[in-house]
Amino acid sequence: MVPWRDRAGRLSWLRMAVLAALAAPAAWVAWKYANGMLGARPANAAVREVGLWMIRFLFIALAVTPLREGLGWTRLLDVRRMIGVAAFVYGFAHITLYAAQESWKLGFVAAEIVRRIYLTIGFVGLVGLMVLAVTSTDGWQRRLRANWGRLHRTVYAIAILAVVHFFIQSKAQVSEPIFMMGLLVWLLAVRAWPRRARLGGVALALLGAGAAVLTALGEAGWYAFRLGVSPLMVLEANFRAQGFRPAWGVLIAAGIVLVLALVNTGWRRFRAARAAA
Repeated sequence: MVPWRDRAGRLSWLRMAVLAALAAPAAWVAWKYANGMLGARPANAAVREVGLWMIRFLFIALAVTPLREGLGWTRLLDVRRMIGVAAFVYGFAHITLYAAQESWKLGFVAAEIVRRIYLTIGFVGLVGLMVLAVTSTDGWQRRLRANWGRLHRTVYAIAILAVVHFFIQSKAQVSEPIFMMGLLVWLLAVRAWPRRARLGGVALALLGAGAAVLTALGEAGWYAFRLGVSPLMVLEANFRAQGFRPAWGVLIAAGIVLVLALVNTGWRRFRAARAAA
C-alpha cells in the first residue's frame, strides 16, 4: 500500500498532508546544509537536527492514542504507523550522518557506541525502533497475533532510552530534554489510566497539568543535584526568566488539549441540538 492511499486504496488527503509534514524537516535540514546555514560545524549540526526530529516524531506517534481517546480523533490512527516509521527513518539517518561525519570509519563508530554510554543507549533504542518499524505491517500483526501488542508496547521503553540519550548528549542545554521528559511522564500517566474509566479530553488535560508540575520539580531537582543551584531559585525562574521553560511547554500543551476538548464538546452538542430541531 502506497503511503498516500488509505486501506481501501483511495487517495487520502490526510495521509498526503502527513507525509509532506514528515518529509519537511529533512528537506529543511538539507537546504540549510547546502546553503551553509548550520554554523561552524554543519555536519555535527545536521546529525543533531535529524536526531531531534526522530525524538519529536516518536513522541507524536505516542500521542496519537491519547488524542484519539481524549478528543475522539479516530482518523489519527490511519497515520500513526507512518509517523512511527518516519521516526525510525530519521533515527537511521541520524546514525548514518554520524558515520559520514566520522568519514565512514565504521570500526571507530562501533567502538564509540560501545565506549560512550549515551551512544550505547541511543543505539539500543534505534535497534528497538527498527524492530517496531519492520513489524508494523498488517502481515506481521497477523503472524505475531497477541504478541504483536506486547512487542509494540516496548515503544515506551524506547522513548525513555531516546530521552536519556538526548539528555546526556545535550550536556548543559537540557531545557528541551526536560520538556521531553515531562511529555513522557504525561504519556505514561495516560497509559496508566484505568481502562474501565473513559479518558476524556478534560482528564487528559489535567494529567498534562500534573505532568507540568512534575516537570518543574524534576528540573529543579536536576539543577540542585548537578550544579548545586537552589531548587527554589529554579522554580522561581519559571515565573521570572525569559525564554523557553520546560514546565510551561508541557502546561501549554495541556491547555491546548483542554481547549480542543471543550471545542469538540461544544460542536457535538451543537450538532445534536440541530439534529433534534
